[in-house]
Amino acid sequence: MSVSTAAKAIFDTEIIWDAHSGFMPDPAADLNNLQIWRDAGIDYLSIDVGFDLLPWEQTVRTLANFRHWILANPEHYTLVSSVAEIRKAKLEGKLAITFDIEGMNALDGRIEMVEFYHHLGVRQILFAYNRNNLAGGGCHDVETGLTAFGRQVIDEMNRLGMFVDVTHTGYRTSMEVMEYSNRPVIFSHSNAKALCGHGRNITDEQIKACARTGGIVAIVGLNRFLGEGRTDSDRLADHIEYLVDLAGPNHVGIGLDYAFPVDVKGIDRIISDNPQFWPKSEYPEGATTYAAPGQMRELTDVLLRRGQSEQTVRDVLGGNFVRLAAEIWK
Repeated sequence: MSVSTAAKAIFDTEIIWDAHSGFMPDPAADLNNLQIWRDAGIDYLSIDVGFDLLPWEQTVRTLANFRHWILANPEHYTLVSSVAEIRKAKLEGKLAITFDIEGMNALDGRIEMVEFYHHLGVRQILFAYNRNNLAGGGCHDVETGLTAFGRQVIDEMNRLGMFVDVTHTGYRTSMEVMEYSNRPVIFSHSNAKALCGHGRNITDEQIKACARTGGIVAIVGLNRFLGEGRTDSDRLADHIEYLVDLAGPNHVGIGLDYAFPVDVKGIDRIISDNPQFWPKSEYPEGATTYAAPGQMRELTDVLLRRGQSEQTVRDVLGGNFVRLAAEIWK
């Protein structure tokens, strides 16, 4: 793919940040596919190691396996815990990696599990994966709001230096989390409901509340959440520009939620087999399609051609998350 000199310069000098992977958090996952992100010029990826449908024990197994594989392949990949380590990885041509967990079920109701996961490289945990849990409400459930346990988790994540994430979380819980946390809150992979009315997307009020915390809304690259059945770079740019106009350029990022092509049929089967997590009304039969990491250079050119400033494009592609990680991570 041919890209402009300006886009190439941004990729050469900016940390390109993907805030969330979408492949199955399974110990059997073929992590050789991480080459997809390296080939795309991505410098940092947060890898999902579990979500609320899965037992917490599988999250631990997956995390152990993924850590082992990455540490065994140091020529191309490195586990990081700071922005300085991400910058070093970029200079060395390596993909910098931390982990994330989608939902608080992985804590097994135990607050000390937050620190356990932090020690193993988890740097963001989102509250609820579509359904309610002990910490709060999911976006496809009858809302319960932020619970006492959820407030304890926020306190612990704030203390340890982790991104508090409210993607997949219910409206009421997300607003209460953003009100309660004393550190910025993120949506690691969420789109604007104003552009696509899916129940997993978020309202203007949520977007503006996130910006008020100092946080970031990162767009997600799935056709179901982008709308119009599209995953092309122009559609990604539509969502980015909407967020930039509403929240400001300092509060927008990218979390593609990209799945390995070999996994897509299996993921669609899991969605179909578990309507309690993915209601049929919101997830009708049909293939999920994904914007690929390889589109990021093209997306850069689209945004520049549309008149976005170079600084705004740099911030969206990674600068905003680099700044926030430097502020929050410990």
